[in-house]
Amino acid sequence: MKLLSVIVPCYNEEENIRDFYDELFKNNSFFKEKGLEVEILYIDDGSVDKTIEEIRKLHEQDERVHLLSFSRNFGKESAIYAGLQKAKGDLLVLMDADLQDPPSLLPEMYGYIEQGYDSVATRRVSRKGEPPIRSFFARLFYRIMNKISRTEIVDGARDYRLMTRQVAEAILSMSEYNRFTKGIFGWVGYETKWLEYENVERKKGETKWSFWKLFVYSLEGITAFSTMPLTISAVMGAFFCMLAFILIIVIIVKTLIFGDPTSGWPSMVCIILLVSGVQLFCLGIVGQYLSKTYMEVKRRPIYIVKEDF
Repeated sequence: MKLLSVIVPCYNEEENIRDFYDELFKNNSFFKEKGLEVEILYIDDGSVDKTIEEIRKLHEQDERVHLLSFSRNFGKESAIYAGLQKAKGDLLVLMDADLQDPPSLLPEMYGYIEQGYDSVATRRVSRKGEPPIRSFFARLFYRIMNKISRTEIVDGARDYRLMTRQVAEAILSMSEYNRFTKGIFGWVGYETKWLEYENVERKKGETKWSFWKLFVYSLEGITAFSTMPLTISAVMGAFFCMLAFILIIVIIVKTLIFGDPTSGWPSMVCIILLVSGVQLFCLGIVGQYLSKTYMEVKRRPIYIVKEDF
């Protein structure tokens, strides 16, 4: 029998732990038909509610339920990496505890694995239930990312993905500290089948992703899988150097012909502010890449385990 490892990152999801378990095992007849044993790996990312207690209760009732708990909140990216490390399955699937990743899709996903695909990924075709401004910036991010990076990131892609052990090992081989999983999935390659589905709103609890957190996460993705911002800053620097050289010539010629009038200081102030702003912007871009390098060379662990069963 093959072992299917269900990896479930969770942070303050006490209301959804039991519901997710019940929803997953509605596919029990399918698991038996395909000869699949199942293990559930709840990866607790430093929850401060009763998430761990709920997982313990499930573990006492079903030995297929396991827990890996962090010493503090390290972020979902770290939880995904930890889950892939801990999982023992021949097949692995990443799913959110809030049931926005429908377990009912698993039979169809497994069917594509049987057809020879290395992984089966999911993407939302709608963003029903999301604030319009958030949906707009999300789509904008995907458009920008796919223009400035060689790594393809599908618009609406979810972390919900069924993969073979070979794909999981390839992902684990990328042990970088600054992780952007959506980009890593695309970078490692392999033959992937995409499944589309309508957005499913979470049943209980509130999302942990604020607009600001998503914005910071998007910056992580850009700096992790594209050096285009550095190129843009270099081009802007060259452009302003050329412009300054031309203006110097214009000023010299104008002074020789018309004298040296004192008017024009307001425009000069505006130019100085513009150029200074561009310099600071470019310096900020370089600083982002430098900070990522700084965190990588520290070689800190991606996560620290507090409890494991």
